[in-house]
Amino acid sequence: MLFSSAIFLFLFLPYFLIIYYLLPQRWHNAFLFGASLLFYAWGEGIIVLVLLLSAGINFLAGWLVEKGQRRAGVLLSLIGSLSLLFYYKYTNFLVDSVHGFAEAFALPFSDSLTVSPIALPIGISFYTFQGISYTLDIYWGRIRANRSFLDYGTYVAMFPHQIAGPIVRYADIAPELADRTVSLEKVGVGAERFVIGLAKKIILANTFAGVADTIFKAPTDSYSTATAWLGIVAYSLQIYFDFSGYSDMAIGLGKMVGFDFKENFNYPYIARSIQDFWRRWHISLSSWFRDYLYIPLGGNRGSKARTYRNLLIVFFVTGLWHGASWTFIIWGLYHGAWVMVERAGLGKWLERVWAPIAHLYTILVVLIGWVFFRAEDLASAVTYLQKMAGMGSVGRLAFPLTYFLNTEVSSALILGFILSMPVYQRFQLVWYRLLLRIVSLPVQTTLSVAYMLGLVGLFVLSVAYLAADTYNPFIYFRF
Repeated sequence: MLFSSAIFLFLFLPYFLIIYYLLPQRWHNAFLFGASLLFYAWGEGIIVLVLLLSAGINFLAGWLVEKGQRRAGVLLSLIGSLSLLFYYKYTNFLVDSVHGFAEAFALPFSDSLTVSPIALPIGISFYTFQGISYTLDIYWGRIRANRSFLDYGTYVAMFPHQIAGPIVRYADIAPELADRTVSLEKVGVGAERFVIGLAKKIILANTFAGVADTIFKAPTDSYSTATAWLGIVAYSLQIYFDFSGYSDMAIGLGKMVGFDFKENFNYPYIARSIQDFWRRWHISLSSWFRDYLYIPLGGNRGSKARTYRNLLIVFFVTGLWHGASWTFIIWGLYHGAWVMVERAGLGKWLERVWAPIAHLYTILVVLIGWVFFRAEDLASAVTYLQKMAGMGSVGRLAFPLTYFLNTEVSSALILGFILSMPVYQRFQLVWYRLLLRIVSLPVQTTLSVAYMLGLVGLFVLSVAYLAADTYNPFIYFRF
């Protein structure tokens, strides 16, 4: 079930919220847990048992650590959780890679290396990392184990963040799991955030997706170099508004039920270095790798060689986490290599250089990286990069630049560029300051109502887009 689907917006969410608000507080976790399992099983069916198994493994692991079986608990969490993740996400990739290697070298066992496709449980990468962080935080003495599987299961399965993050740490919401209040103000703020995220997804991300997918799926001799650049720019905007829009919706839904999730994006496309980009992009993931992999490996303590080794390991795993494909691995290592170059000296130069130059460098590096992230395979990525560089043959241009630059796409591009910067954030700040300065209650009320009507209009427009277009993928659902 998608947050941006009609069945969620007009059936699941309204009924869930009505019942949730009518129930006594002591029943909130039980109802949220049950509704979250229904939400997951709606599209995944019996695969919901994988989520429950993962939750059970880490609940038991945390209990073992708390009872003094520290090593056994950590091993159970790591081996159990990662085994599930590896089986469902990486078995086909491993077998296909070994098969390709054996076939390339004409090894006699190459024909026997086959496996039936294994369905990937939605969100498994997210709830696996949540479970591991829970156990390790108990091991390091940061939190106490929860004695209630209902409360722990609610943390893991909670539908607002269950499918595509953000990766919520138990320590951040433990107090709210035990006791939380839902105020009208918090519900209003959550609804506002949800509508903004929905609009980012439906109006912007889906528009960019139509452009990017058409270009990436077309033969490279059917479009120009300029069109190739448009394709990767469209994809970079698509993935940002798709994922940040989902995070906005998740954070908004969390507030509606009394939880405060941390921010997952901080305008990554205004970054002035790749290191800065990763402080702003998918913050819950990059901070997870920092705290649970990079620092335990030694971080930047020790020699430069060890620091670079640790960085490469982290970015290799980052790429692998995103998908079972060599394109994702190359994308991760590509970013890791640039972080190493910045650590070696480029970063200091970027701090001193004129800001637009540092910004242009970062955008170019990120755009080239997205080619690997979006391409179906490495060969396609290389071919696309050659097209961006003006290389390759040119046939009949089925997709010239003007083919895509209609009013809708042009408007979306302009709006996308503007909203990639903290413009709306500053607008909100100015708006609230204006309300505080206005003493007249009728004027304050009029402006507040106007803003609310604007949000209602944005929701209606999003629904209109949704009704008119069946193209509605969430990129991070496959991770």
